[in-house]
Amino acid sequence: MKIKYSLPIALLLGLGACDVNNDLEEIKAPEGPQAELNVADVDFSNYISVGASFTAGFADNALFKAGQENSFPNILATKFGLANGGDFNQPLMSDNVGGLLLGGTQIQGPRLYFNGTGPTSLATTGATPSTEVTMAVPGSMNNYGVPGAKSFHFVAPGYGNVAGVALGQANPYFARFSSSATATVIGDAAAKLPTFFTLSEVGGNDVLGYALAGGIGENQKGNLDPSTYGPADITDPNVFGNILSGMVDALTANPATKGVIANLPYITSLAHFTTVPYNPLDPRTNTDLSGQITLLNNVYGAVNQVYAAAGEAERSIVFSRDTSNPLVIYDEDATDLTANIAMALGASPTFVPFVESLGLPAAAAPLVAQLLGNQYGKARSATAQDLFVLPLSSVIGTVNTDKVAELITASGGLLPQTLAGQFSAEGITLPLADKWVLTPQEQAEIREAVDAYNVTIKSIADSKNLAFVDLNSILETAANQGLEFDTYILNTSLVTGGLISLDGVHLTGRGYALMANKFLEAIDSKYGTNFKEAKDGLAKADNYPTNYSPSLVN
Repeated sequence: MKIKYSLPIALLLGLGACDVNNDLEEIKAPEGPQAELNVADVDFSNYISVGASFTAGFADNALFKAGQENSFPNILATKFGLANGGDFNQPLMSDNVGGLLLGGTQIQGPRLYFNGTGPTSLATTGATPSTEVTMAVPGSMNNYGVPGAKSFHFVAPGYGNVAGVALGQANPYFARFSSSATATVIGDAAAKLPTFFTLSEVGGNDVLGYALAGGIGENQKGNLDPSTYGPADITDPNVFGNILSGMVDALTANPATKGVIANLPYITSLAHFTTVPYNPLDPRTNTDLSGQITLLNNVYGAVNQVYAAAGEAERSIVFSRDTSNPLVIYDEDATDLTANIAMALGASPTFVPFVESLGLPAAAAPLVAQLLGNQYGKARSATAQDLFVLPLSSVIGTVNTDKVAELITASGGLLPQTLAGQFSAEGITLPLADKWVLTPQEQAEIREAVDAYNVTIKSIADSKNLAFVDLNSILETAANQGLEFDTYILNTSLVTGGLISLDGVHLTGRGYALMANKFLEAIDSKYGTNFKEAKDGLAKADNYPTNYSPSLVN
């Protein structure tokens, strides 16, 4: 069974060599507002931003200078500077390569760039990071955006301790500008005594780790001790709520302080989870796959009978020659039919001839029946309701060498390597592991947590009389119909959508500019300012990029 079917991003997106172009001829650029800026009684002189990756300006799978300069808080600060705003200092990286060094050893790689067909690491051009974690950033900071931080990390002493980075006990980004080895993010931010603040994406990483890992973590709802959580677990809503409430209390210790808080998006609407289709296996364009259809259907035909007998015919795996076929996945929530499959195959009069057709002796039939039972006992055909993480695009159809070794060992060496390889093609003969797939049940857990977090965020915003940005609704609109931004329509498609950067999760520079405008509009609505109507009060789309050149390194 010879199968080779890796799917590059270019094929998934239908891309050739192209540039992003979201120009819409029918949208006419309106004459810009001419009103003078009026900030009412809002004091922007000491603006502090607190959050995670979006706040930091993370894009294209890295933090780098140009991305930080296009962060939404920095864009806001430039607009505040038109009135009474002061300096806005950020812990800038050392280069535009992205990535980090710890004691001279690279611990995070460079940013992605668009090579004409898809996202590619800047490392392919020979660019290497120069930002050293152990070299503290001098000066007082205004931007407390910490990529990767979960809600409970913002109040964790030592989260910026350089000595803890190698041990996984501290965050390398916060370690560059933490005030001390025992400081907390919110403690440092609140100590700046802000006159105005933004608080955004706190809680995003509390579900993002789970999603990026394909739901392999645990939902910790009901567990109030975050010290027991794994890196891919979902944070309990009560833990989140208590922490967020304390953070806002710290930032508003001065009753005169004003601010904006944003809720959380349904991250599963982002390109990282929507780019890889559930049915990319097309024998009409892949001759290797086409040549195996008969054998594949012979193998799965007997398994499908077991699914049907168990009342779960919807799990059936059938390959068609005339259309794109769904991937084969492992579903942890599926009924385990391992024993049923092994028993049914062993009892089938056609199974021994099938085993012999593989070049194995008839006596191997019971062993092969058990191996197939183990492999397909919790398998099913993917559906349109399943989501797949972006890195899967380069894995589909490749041979899983670990599985090959496992099959050979489990067979006591009876299976030759070639045959073991034929039953180890990712998503075709080998069900995709849980880490590649977000099933509907896992998506529901993410949505439930986000909904709970967002209820808390809105409640705190109202109780503290803060401006509020419904980022969830904004990104849902972008995903479903697109968002108008000057002469562009931005959506969440990878590469071509203009809103989401090349990692499929974080925003582009233009996306952060749009986000900044939504914050400014919320400030107008709450505090009586007029950024939306004022001359140069809002960011302009054409001033911010969707992609950064690979030549941008310094």
